[in-house]
Amino acid sequence: MTMSEIPYWIGLTQLNGWKIEKINKLIVNIIHDNKISLEEFFSLSLTEWNEKYLLQENDIEGLLNLKKEIPNFSFLTEELLSQGFEIITINSEEYSATLKNNLKLKHSPPVLYVKGNKKILNEKSIAIVGSRDASEISLKFTDNIAKLASEQFKVVVSGFAKGVDRQALDSAIKYIGHSVIVLPQGVLTFSSGIRQYYQEIVRGDLLVLSTFFPKAPWSVQLAMARNPIIYGLADEIYVAQSDEKGGTWAGVSDGLRKGRTIYVRYPEQEEQNANRKLIEKGAIAVDFDGKIKEGQLNDISKLDKEEEIKSIIYGLLKGKELTSAEIIKRTNIDWKPKKMSDFLKSLNDIQEIKGKRIKYRYKTEDEPQLFIGEPQEKYGK
Repeated sequence: MTMSEIPYWIGLTQLNGWKIEKINKLIVNIIHDNKISLEEFFSLSLTEWNEKYLLQENDIEGLLNLKKEIPNFSFLTEELLSQGFEIITINSEEYSATLKNNLKLKHSPPVLYVKGNKKILNEKSIAIVGSRDASEISLKFTDNIAKLASEQFKVVVSGFAKGVDRQALDSAIKYIGHSVIVLPQGVLTFSSGIRQYYQEIVRGDLLVLSTFFPKAPWSVQLAMARNPIIYGLADEIYVAQSDEKGGTWAGVSDGLRKGRTIYVRYPEQEEQNANRKLIEKGAIAVDFDGKIKEGQLNDISKLDKEEEIKSIIYGLLKGKELTSAEIIKRTNIDWKPKKMSDFLKSLNDIQEIKGKRIKYRYKTEDEPQLFIGEPQEKYGK
């Protein structure tokens, strides 16, 4: 992508009244279906916009207003690049495949504003989430999970909020692991944080990321809107502590509705939190080391053991291809590879991929691809 393209990408994200899905569908139409750049698209006539792209009068008016703002977005692009920020667009190979797979066409942000090691975006990752006013045991759990993740070369994704988020970040740094800060504001308003973590950024251990307009200040609304990005960037989600309301509760509840497999720390008897209620809603109870608690598979969500294991496997295999041994290792399910293979073959939604080592994946229908050329993976629905 050339520098002259960037202002158009930024502008598309600022279209009034346009939801992410509508923006992404237009991008697919322009780049994938018609194989032209955004810059070329904006040089087309209004007739072509209407006839070739089926844009209505209100849409065309919005795009014309955007076109007038391109000089301002060009100045903003120069400011971003001069300060070392980069722009990753949804059609780029550098864009997180995990984020696309989890959020789909409907919710995947068209643009990521980043500073740091971009390769982190396509490494195995976990999110450790929880309350701002977390207890000591929750913070110790967070530290331990971050330590284990760093030892396993997994990226720790967090949202830079007080409590569990900040502990996850600090622990990943302490154990010399990789981490991502997902901002509830624009990257240009995070200058103090950039200075604070400058060494980690330069060393390649930390990536700062935002999906919001670069000059957007922090707000409660952006903090809530950021949470799905944290969950979306993660292959695995661990909950240290949740209340019955707030961002963690909302994020986990939404994730469970979408079929995500979410691990929740099993609370001690005297603890006053909502962890047990999340487990009752379908989250998976884990111990201090993140391992599924013995005996929990039968009563976590009132499903029998086989149904619960099926739910875990579906969540794990979305967007991935794994062997039966790898599935056992990642889920801590106490089965032999042969038993796991037989179980996987019995599931209609699981596809067997033959090769040197037999792998399995979750069957998906294809959405439009958001890549130029021939990507390695389809954009799963």
